[in-house]
Amino acid sequence: MDNLTNPRLDFFRSQIGNDMRHSISPMGRWLKGTIRAAEYGRLVADYLIREDLTNPAGTLHGGAAAAILDDLVGAAVFTLGREYAYTSVNLNIDFLHAARLGDTVTATGQIIREGKNIIHGEGRIVAADGKLIAKCATNLIQTSLKLPF
Repeated sequence: MDNLTNPRLDFFRSQIGNDMRHSISPMGRWLKGTIRAAEYGRLVADYLIREDLTNPAGTLHGGAAAAILDDLVGAAVFTLGREYAYTSVNLNIDFLHAARLGDTVTATGQIIREGKNIIHGEGRIVAADGKLIAKCATNLIQTSLKLPF
């Protein structure tokens, strides 16, 4: 789809500076990221590390980091303007540094390859000081579910 006539990308662009309370993803609404940039195949969002995203040590839980990366790369797929939804078939994550309760981290989801049925994406979570918290690579496959808009 031509990114000049892409209502899904336009939606994300209209949400820059806002949290994801209007996401079609219930997980995205719970994570409460704030969109910072939206481009064709790429989204950037900030996340406050709340208590319910931490482990007993008070650092970002690996499952929460995985959810951030999976949801944001999935949302980046949505910016491609495709007719059908895609779902993850794998998600490979490296956890490289800790983020602590109260920190704000920046996550990027980017599409690397757009196949007809399989899309490859990558994601990164970075701390305010530039340290790489986590990174992922994922493949998503087209489903038979048509997207709502």
